[in-house]
Amino acid sequence: MSAYCVGGLVLDVPAKTIPALVDWTLAEARLGQARLHRHGRDADPVLVLTGAALERYGLPAALSQEEQRAGRLAPGHKVVRQIERAGLQLTRRGFGPWARVFRDPEGSVRRCVQLCVLPWNALDAREWDSKDDPRLPAMHPADLARYLGLYAERVMTPRGTTATTGLELMVALHPPTRAHKDEAGGEFKQAFNDDAITALYEVVDCEVPDEHPNLKGRFARHHIRTPAEMLMEEPYDWCRALSDEECANRFLIAVDVNMSFAAAANGLTVGLNGPTHLTGDPTFDAALPGSWLVDLSHVDLSRVHVGDRTVDGTRLPSPFTPKGERPEGPAWYATPTVAYAVELGFEVAPLEAYVRTRTGRYLDAWYKRLRDAYVATMADMGVTTGLAGQEFLDAMARSNEADPTMGLLATAIKATAKGGIGKLRQRSRGQVPYYEPYPALRRETWRPDIRAAVLANQRVGLHRKLMKTAAAAGVYPVAIGTDAIVYPSPGPSPLDVLPHTPEGKPVPGTFRLGVSPGMVKHQGTRSVLWAEQLFEERGGVCNIANLIKTGHDAGAEE
Repeated sequence: MSAYCVGGLVLDVPAKTIPALVDWTLAEARLGQARLHRHGRDADPVLVLTGAALERYGLPAALSQEEQRAGRLAPGHKVVRQIERAGLQLTRRGFGPWARVFRDPEGSVRRCVQLCVLPWNALDAREWDSKDDPRLPAMHPADLARYLGLYAERVMTPRGTTATTGLELMVALHPPTRAHKDEAGGEFKQAFNDDAITALYEVVDCEVPDEHPNLKGRFARHHIRTPAEMLMEEPYDWCRALSDEECANRFLIAVDVNMSFAAAANGLTVGLNGPTHLTGDPTFDAALPGSWLVDLSHVDLSRVHVGDRTVDGTRLPSPFTPKGERPEGPAWYATPTVAYAVELGFEVAPLEAYVRTRTGRYLDAWYKRLRDAYVATMADMGVTTGLAGQEFLDAMARSNEADPTMGLLATAIKATAKGGIGKLRQRSRGQVPYYEPYPALRRETWRPDIRAAVLANQRVGLHRKLMKTAAAAGVYPVAIGTDAIVYPSPGPSPLDVLPHTPEGKPVPGTFRLGVSPGMVKHQGTRSVLWAEQLFEERGGVCNIANLIKTGHDAGAEE
């Protein structure tokens, strides 16, 4: 057997069993990665097992249907028994696509190895691979080591799915505990870090998904919770019919915000402790993260002044609902949404709130780590931060034909950012209402309030740019899908619609072409006729932002 390592190193592997392989990895190979924070811990080695390795170590080429449902080998499998006889242990997840095999620590030194079983779909194509043309199963082990090695170097050592890794990166950058020396006795004891999430706190009913145990028996069967019963902070899913004036344009241009959730997390103040319930019509405080029950139906955005210009708000989605509809009454909102209503000049009068009093910019380091990883990877494909306008568009077009491994890496980094935010409110696997508590609820990082704050900040930040773009150039979107915005345009390029100053630079506060998170890239171009035909085929308006794709089929169609 051969082990293809980071940097082109190839090692001979004498181990003939999984227990021997684990011991060889810990004692001789000395693989792993240094900790990302001085109070954290070193990363465990990861071994990716190919089909040839499975055959050598007596593992099946594929899990049976029953094992796939369980997500692991049967407890009586010979390899599982080998591990037990050797004095090694498996986590409660057992021996599945991502298996963790360990011995008890020696003092403060962990003795643990992760096994990533490639033929068992450990590197899911939806996150790690190309969905349209999977490459990893046929990738040479040396290339696979380069791919995952660069991911480990720029993000962190993979811990399973990209979503799981995204969440683990938050913890690795903000460890909950540290060693603290007791001045009296001189002994080191465990202490909590002020800038971390350190405990499992009480949840708030309006912030949890429908299947959460707290809601058992609260509502009638098949009841759909209203905005006054549930915090519905989600990204935009909005589309409207084109006006006659907009149909006079030939094209529809879609621009996509780079890593929009990560960008929304940057600089965001979130709660680090449990909720405090405020009643009796509390005064809104933008410095307190949390959920507020407030009526924003009085906010009229039909005519809004941006500087010395007036924006037609009827052609924009409401910033307060994912579907872009005007609120109809009291509803729960995260702090960034209510703060935006205040920013627009409207009075708000909360009825009650659940806020967090210990706060911090918990996600800043996480954002910077992912930003740097993405920017470095795109630079490897020839797209650098110094490019703007047509140079940037040309570089992005060439990047599709650049190093395919770097393309996969960029996709994995984006999936890590998006999935990490989603993991903050991970739902039960079956999504069946009122099941017993699912494992995610035992995590300190199960924090739906933080996820809601990020999504709210992403949505209102997008609306802020929509307003400034409309004020600067009189152009309005016709569809938004999460972070993709569609504009009617006289020409096929984003440069034909995005506003610029007389000097040729983007108007401040509007969408700007570029590679950094928060900037936009060209997602695709279609004809206005294509959209009208689509509306006719589907019997009404559908979200065309989700149907304009990047790639060979994204050219201008007549």
